[in-house]
Amino acid sequence: QVQLVESGGGLVQAGGSLRLSCSASGRIFSSCTMAWFRQVPGKDREFVATIMWSSSWTSYADSVKGRFTISRDNAKNTVYLQMNSLKPEDTAVYYCTAGVRRVPTGAPRDYDYWGQGTQVTVSS
Repeated sequence: QVQLVESGGGLVQAGGSLRLSCSASGRIFSSCTMAWFRQVPGKDREFVATIMWSSSWTSYADSVKGRFTISRDNAKNTVYLQMNSLKPEDTAVYYCTAGVRRVPTGAPRDYDYWGQGTQVTVSS
Protein backbone atom coordinates (compact mmCIF):
# COMPACT_ATOMS: atom_id res chain seq x y z
CA GLN A 1 0.00 0.00 0.00
CA VAL A 2 1.25 3.48 -0.89
CA GLN A 3 -0.28 6.75 0.30
CA LEU A 4 0.58 9.92 -1.58
CA VAL A 5 0.29 13.52 -0.39
CA GLU A 6 0.95 16.41 -2.76
CA SER A 7 1.98 19.92 -1.74
CA GLY A 8 3.36 23.07 -3.28
CA GLY A 9 0.46 24.20 -5.42
CA GLY A 10 -0.79 27.76 -5.45
CA LEU A 11 -1.33 30.90 -7.47
CA VAL A 12 1.48 32.23 -9.63
CA GLN A 13 1.78 34.75 -12.45
CA ALA A 14 2.57 33.64 -15.97
CA GLY A 15 6.30 33.15 -16.38
CA GLY A 16 6.73 32.20 -12.75
CA SER A 17 7.78 28.93 -11.12
CA LEU A 18 6.43 26.43 -8.63
CA ARG A 19 7.79 23.19 -7.23
CA LEU A 20 5.35 20.46 -6.38
CA SER A 21 6.26 17.74 -3.92
CA CYS A 22 4.69 14.36 -3.38
CA SER A 23 5.48 12.49 -0.20
CA ALA A 24 4.85 8.76 -0.18
CA SER A 25 4.34 6.35 2.67
CA GLY A 26 5.25 2.70 2.38
CA ARG A 27 8.50 0.82 1.96
CA ILE A 28 7.99 0.04 -1.70
CA PHE A 29 8.42 3.61 -2.93
CA SER A 30 11.83 2.85 -4.43
CA SER A 31 10.19 0.14 -6.57
CA CYS A 32 7.53 2.48 -7.94
CA THR A 33 7.40 4.34 -11.19
CA MET A 34 6.14 7.80 -10.27
CA ALA A 35 4.27 10.28 -12.41
CA TRP A 36 2.40 13.55 -12.42
CA PHE A 37 -0.89 14.08 -14.19
CA ARG A 38 -3.14 17.12 -14.30
CA GLN A 39 -6.83 17.68 -14.82
CA VAL A 40 -9.13 20.59 -15.50
CA PRO A 41 -12.90 20.40 -15.02
CA GLY A 42 -14.68 18.65 -17.85
CA LYS A 43 -11.53 17.14 -19.33
CA ASP A 44 -9.72 13.84 -18.99
CA ARG A 45 -6.71 13.52 -16.74
CA GLU A 46 -3.63 14.51 -18.75
CA PHE A 47 -0.14 13.04 -18.50
CA VAL A 48 2.58 15.50 -17.47
CA ALA A 49 5.75 13.58 -16.58
CA THR A 50 7.00 10.24 -15.34
CA ILE A 51 10.18 8.87 -13.77
CA MET A 52 11.36 5.30 -13.30
CA TRP A 53 12.26 3.93 -9.88
CA SER A 54 15.97 4.22 -10.67
CA SER A 55 15.61 7.88 -11.75
CA SER A 56 17.57 7.00 -14.87
CA TRP A 57 14.68 7.49 -17.25
CA THR A 58 12.13 10.26 -17.50
CA SER A 59 9.48 11.27 -20.00
CA TYR A 60 7.44 14.42 -20.49
CA ALA A 61 4.35 15.56 -22.32
CA ASP A 62 5.24 17.74 -25.29
CA SER A 63 3.32 20.63 -23.73
CA VAL A 64 5.71 20.82 -20.75
CA LYS A 65 8.99 19.60 -22.24
CA GLY A 66 11.80 22.03 -21.55
CA ARG A 67 9.82 23.82 -18.82
CA PHE A 68 9.07 21.09 -16.25
CA THR A 69 11.48 18.70 -14.55
CA ILE A 70 10.52 15.57 -12.62
CA SER A 71 12.90 14.16 -10.03
CA ARG A 72 12.81 11.89 -7.02
CA ASP A 73 14.63 11.28 -3.77
CA ASN A 74 14.16 7.65 -2.78
CA ALA A 75 15.80 8.26 0.60
CA LYS A 76 13.03 10.78 1.38
CA ASN A 77 10.22 8.89 -0.38
CA THR A 78 9.48 12.05 -2.33
CA VAL A 79 8.98 12.96 -5.96
CA TYR A 80 9.14 16.52 -7.24
CA LEU A 81 7.87 18.48 -10.20
CA GLN A 82 9.76 21.70 -10.87
CA MET A 83 7.62 23.91 -13.08
CA ASN A 84 9.21 26.92 -14.76
CA SER A 85 7.94 29.43 -17.31
CA LEU A 86 4.38 28.67 -16.29
CA LYS A 87 1.54 29.52 -18.63
CA PRO A 88 -2.17 30.07 -17.95
CA GLU A 89 -2.88 26.80 -19.77
CA ASP A 90 -0.91 24.97 -17.06
CA THR A 91 -3.73 25.78 -14.64
CA ALA A 92 -5.11 22.49 -13.31
CA VAL A 93 -5.26 20.16 -10.36
CA TYR A 94 -1.99 18.23 -10.34
CA TYR A 95 -1.99 14.62 -9.18
CA CYS A 96 0.89 12.46 -8.07
CA THR A 97 0.63 8.77 -8.87
CA ALA A 98 2.61 5.59 -8.28
CA GLY A 99 2.84 2.37 -10.25
CA VAL A 100 4.39 -0.57 -8.42
CA ARG A 101 7.08 -2.07 -10.67
CA ARG A 102 5.30 -0.63 -13.68
CA VAL A 103 6.80 0.39 -16.97
CA PRO A 104 6.45 4.18 -17.21
CA THR A 105 3.56 5.21 -19.43
CA GLY A 106 1.30 8.18 -19.98
CA ALA A 107 -1.90 6.26 -19.28
CA PRO A 108 -3.69 6.76 -15.95
CA ARG A 109 -4.87 3.13 -15.97
CA ASP A 110 -1.25 1.96 -15.63
CA TYR A 111 -0.83 3.48 -12.17
CA ASP A 112 -1.93 1.95 -8.90
CA TYR A 113 -2.11 4.76 -6.33
CA TRP A 114 -3.15 8.40 -6.52
CA GLY A 115 -2.87 11.43 -4.30
CA GLN A 116 -5.70 13.88 -3.64
CA GLY A 117 -4.26 16.55 -5.92
CA THR A 118 -3.00 20.09 -5.50
CA GLN A 119 -4.35 23.12 -7.34
CA VAL A 120 -2.04 25.15 -9.57
CA THR A 121 -3.41 28.41 -10.92
CA VAL A 122 -1.43 30.55 -13.36
CA SER A 123 -2.72 34.05 -13.93
CA SER A 124 -2.09 35.97 -17.14
